[in-house]
Amino acid sequence: MKSTVTPYQTAAWCVRIECVNGTVLRFTTYPYDLIMSNATVYETDSGYEQTAYSADTSMAASAIDITGFVDVGGLTRAQIASGVLDNARVYVFKCNYLSPVEDYEPLVSGFFGKTTIDDGRYRVEYMSLIDTLSQSVGKTYTASCSRTFGDTGCGIDLTTLDVVGAITSVTSNYVFIDSSRAEASAYFTGGTIQFTSGSNVGLKALEIKAYTAGGTVETFEPWFYTPVIGDTYVMIPGCRKRLEDCQAWSNVINFFGFTNIPTASVYQQVAGNR
Repeated sequence: MKSTVTPYQTAAWCVRIECVNGTVLRFTTYPYDLIMSNATVYETDSGYEQTAYSADTSMAASAIDITGFVDVGGLTRAQIASGVLDNARVYVFKCNYLSPVEDYEPLVSGFFGKTTIDDGRYRVEYMSLIDTLSQSVGKTYTASCSRTFGDTGCGIDLTTLDVVGAITSVTSNYVFIDSSRAEASAYFTGGTIQFTSGSNVGLKALEIKAYTAGGTVETFEPWFYTPVIGDTYVMIPGCRKRLEDCQAWSNVINFFGFTNIPTASVYQQVAGNR
């Protein structure tokens, strides 16, 4: 049973989206912006609409789609295209618009999946938390380390390793140079980079495909806006999940790769006669 239920005569639906980069978006179906008791503001639904939501007692995952206009409610085309909404946590609740309280009657929580843009509108798929039960889980034994660089299993503290700099030369949306960098080749390969000034501020961090001595940085994905000379950034080194990478970081004790496991072609062989 719910601990609180909103009076149906004065009920307003609200959606809170917490993006992985820390951005929080708040919307409501009420015709006017709602100021919650904690002073947070939920913007009116002039820029978005949702499909109907339904759920039952089965283990089937519930789903809801949210469609909205680009550049409404604080969402820019660049943010959406760069994947800011991907994997965002979503909380849907109802409240009394006469006395609005955030999360007054929780309805559902989950996460966003694929986001698409079409004719100035975006559409994002929502999946409830129960959908995670349909995902395959468990450890996969591979030659490369299965841990994420910087997580608790890895043990490396990334907060002491991030560096800042500014672009001195631009080749393309994928490649630029910071000639002041003195790190060795591959030091940042597999890491991430995010801009702190320029047109790409607020967009998600991109994974670094290659880093070479002299400060050349290449990303797997293109930046939405072409970087320009002088744009500042913060960059975190990466790990290619090899044993030699853990050796370079003096972290072999936390290496979770299995380099000596025989392949299927070996363990499926039929023994010959002696």
